[in-house]
Parts: sequence; structure tokens; C-alpha cells
Amino acid sequence: MSPLPPQDSKEMPPKTKEKRKKTGAQKKKENAGADVEVKYAHRLAVMEKELLQDHLVVSTALRLFTALRRDEARRAKASEDQLRWRLQMLEAELEEARSEGKAIYAEMCRQCRALQKEMETHRRQQEEEVMGLRKKLETCQREAEAAQQEAERALGERDQTLAQLRAHVADMEAKYEEILHGNLDQLLAKLRAVRPQWDGAVLRLHAKYKEQLHQFGLNPLDL
Repeated sequence: MSPLPPQDSKEMPPKTKEKRKKTGAQKKKENAGADVEVKYAHRLAVMEKELLQDHLVVSTALRLFTALRRDEARRAKASEDQLRWRLQMLEAELEEARSEGKAIYAEMCRQCRALQKEMETHRRQQEEEVMGLRKKLETCQREAEAAQQEAERALGERDQTLAQLRAHVADMEAKYEEILHGNLDQLLAKLRAVRPQWDGAVLRLHAKYKEQLHQFGLNPLDL
């Protein structure tokens, strides 16, 4: 075991030491409290400064926000007025377009009805013309058939008449030829009988005419 250190002969009594310790601790507490107050005051001043700055920022922001809202409200009001005016203009244009559309529709309906009436009248006229032409065609067909039948009958009668005439002509030609040949034979016989007499008479008549021509100074050969 190590020997104990020697005690100081000048050591204070226990009560004095405790009193001094209490006094130092109290001073330390007072100093610590003053530091806390100073720090608290400083912190409070900083917080007040920050609060004022924040309040200033908030006030500025509120003023800007109010100004922006006023400007936005003014622009919104102007836009609303412009939109209301534009809407009124569009409504007026729409009403005018509706009126024009109604007028155009009414005019188109009128023209359509007039065109339908005209087409109906034209259709009836065409139907009447077609019916008239059909009747005329039927009449012409009947007349053509009748004319064809009449022509065929007339051609048949003509052919029959021509055949009869040809037969009659052929019969008459045969009879005339027979009569002619008989008459010619008789005439030739008569001519043969009178020819000597005619020859003398012709010679005498020829000499007479020749003599008369010479009396007038004409040559019978030049005639």
C-alpha cells in the first residue's frame, strides 16, 4: 500500500469551504441567468426583426397580389365586356343568318313547288302528247294495214286484169293477124288483077307531069 499524502496544515475548516462553494455556485448561476437573458433578448430581437421582415414581405406580397387581382379583375372585366359584345355581335349575326336562311329556305321552297308544278304540268302534257301520238300511231297502223290490204287487193286485181288483157290481146292479135293475112291476100289478088291497067295509067300520068314540068323550065331529075 502506498503511503497517504501529508495533510496541509493550512486547510480551512469545513463550514468555510461549504460557504465559499455556495457563493461561487450562486455567482455562476447568476452569470448563467444573465447570459440566458442576454441570449433570450438577442433571440427575441432577431425574431422580431425576422417577423418585421416577414410582415413587410407579406404586406408587399399582399399589395402586389391586390394590385394583380385588381389588374386581373380589370382585364377580366374588359375581356368579359369584349366577350359579351362579341357574343351580342355573334347573336345578331346568327339572327341575321337565321332570317336570311329562313328567307332563302322559303324562296327555295317556293321555287321547288313552282318547279314541281311546272314538271307536273309538263309531265301531264307529255303524257297527253304520248297518248295522242299513240292514238295517231294506232290509226296510222290501221290505215297502213288497210292500205296494204287494199294495195294487195288492187295488185291482185291488176295482175288478174293484166292477165286477162294479155290473153285478150293475144287472142285479138291472132284474130287481127288472121284477118290481115286474109285481107292482104285479097288485096294482092286484086292488085295482080288491076296491075296492067295501073301500069299504063301511071305511065301516062308520069309523062303528063313531066311535060308540064318542062313547060315551067324544071328538070324532074332535080326535084
